[in-house]
Amino acid sequence: MTTLRWTAPPGVRGLIFDCDGTLADTMPAHHRAWVAMLRPHGIPFPEPRFYAMGGMPTAQIIRALAADAGVAVHDVDAMVHEKERLFLQMLDAVAPIAPVVAIANAYRGTLPMAVASGGYRDVVGRTLDRLQLRPWFQAMVTAEDTVRHKPEPDVFLEAARRIGVPPAECAVFEDTELGLEAARRAGMLGLDVRPWGKV
Repeated sequence: MTTLRWTAPPGVRGLIFDCDGTLADTMPAHHRAWVAMLRPHGIPFPEPRFYAMGGMPTAQIIRALAADAGVAVHDVDAMVHEKERLFLQMLDAVAPIAPVVAIANAYRGTLPMAVASGGYRDVVGRTLDRLQLRPWFQAMVTAEDTVRHKPEPDVFLEAARRIGVPPAECAVFEDTELGLEAARRAGMLGLDVRPWGKV
């Protein structure tokens, strides 16, 4: 039984969760997929940089890495598709991050909740389905739903709108600096889940 690491303070009426690295322990699988996809292009992606870019959409990361490596990429969409395909092949290895899932479980049906991710809808949806979490959330906002991405606040503001809770009354659970900055810019309570660990 996982000890509940957080209790909603007075004034918090809605909960917003990032997916990768927050609800789901997907980051090692995502990094392996990235390295396998980028290797034929001669583009490095060291693990520290991978974690620093957490929350950015795949296409945006590809363009940034290619520019830094001085490599011309001609079909970013195909590279995105290949990276996500490789990740989905590893989906069976994905496990829940127990302390965060315990919080979602404690408040489902009590407070409106959303998932807000820089990932793509199909991959985020399949990740939540793998963990049997999708029915817990009233909204799922992904990279396709906003023009600007973390650290901009748009994904969280859209999630708040969809669950009908003012931004100032939302708490955001995140595992990246970009995500926590996005929560701050949205005027929401940002909670860094990394110190809680995975068990």
